[in-house]
Amino acid sequence: METEAIGWISTFILVLTVGRQAWTQWKSGSTGGVSQWLFVGQLAASAGFVVYSWLLDNVVFVVSNLFLLAIALVGQVLFVRNRRREKR
Repeated sequence: METEAIGWISTFILVLTVGRQAWTQWKSGSTGGVSQWLFVGQLAASAGFVVYSWLLDNVVFVVSNLFLLAIALVGQVLFVRNRRREKR
């Protein structure tokens, strides 16, 4: 059980960290200092890790990577929205 606790705590920290980036983008309405490739790469990696974790039957990592996939999707949408606003 201690091993899974480490995984869940790490997931919580990572989701908060990446989520904070998406929140900052939403709040600022800017793309400054953020590469679009951050979210594209995160989307691809998280999707791959969801499948990998599922195949390994690892619930902690399936949940972690689903959250990260969702955050990456939100981040990408915000990035595109903010980029369009900056071009106007």
